[in-house]
Amino acid sequence: MSLLRIERVEKSFGGVRALRGVSFEVERGQIKALIGPNGAGKTTLFHIVTGVEKPNSGEVYFKGERIDGKRSDQVVRMGIARTFQNVRPFAGMTALENVMAGRHRLTRSGPIRALLRTPSMRREEGRVREEAAKFLKFVGLEDEADREASDLPFGKQRLLELARALASEPELLLLDEPAAGLNTRETSELAELIRRIRKSGVTVLLVEHDMELVMEVSDEVVVLDRGEKIAEGPPEAVQRDERVIRAYLGE
Repeated sequence: MSLLRIERVEKSFGGVRALRGVSFEVERGQIKALIGPNGAGKTTLFHIVTGVEKPNSGEVYFKGERIDGKRSDQVVRMGIARTFQNVRPFAGMTALENVMAGRHRLTRSGPIRALLRTPSMRREEGRVREEAAKFLKFVGLEDEADREASDLPFGKQRLLELARALASEPELLLLDEPAAGLNTRETSELAELIRRIRKSGVTVLLVEHDMELVMEVSDEVVVLDRGEKIAEGPPEAVQRDERVIRAYLGE
């Protein structure tokens, strides 16, 4: 059974059809890329999978359970995390505190216990701090733990957002243009990090405009154009597809 299954998803905004009957599956352990020109519907599809938007029709299943009617917080608790095109560190918090915030779905401390600072709450906070430090180390930011997140260079803020998403221990990680704004060296390091994320047991669905990165890390690629799926398959086959060349690659 596939980890994520998208069936005939339609979404319109006013009179504009953002998604036109899109269907595909993501198998457990895959790195799957979703590409297409601006306005193809990629981010809209991410919004639907994560509960930000609801489709006009069609269905989305995660581990066999339908999720297209669920709220974002419910989707997160089920084991789906995402990053965003624009990095969003929590202002006034250190890098470590940002990652700690990403573990909220795994903690039991309610607001009253947090206010009272009960012994059990303090113990749990210590455990969360330890786990958050592990995720900072995983992305190579262990030396930045006590630095205010908003003071980090842009490339490191990208890594911090990845660490924060991973801190919720998702089964499926949605990456929305993670290479945007990165230089060549940073993009190469990102490719290696994505492979390590998959090796750790996390399935990856990737939206990205950097074709070199897509071709390097992806097992399969889905191509959208004006809300419609026009191709799906291994990167090399998709790269040669005439419809893809006309719609997106421009070669």
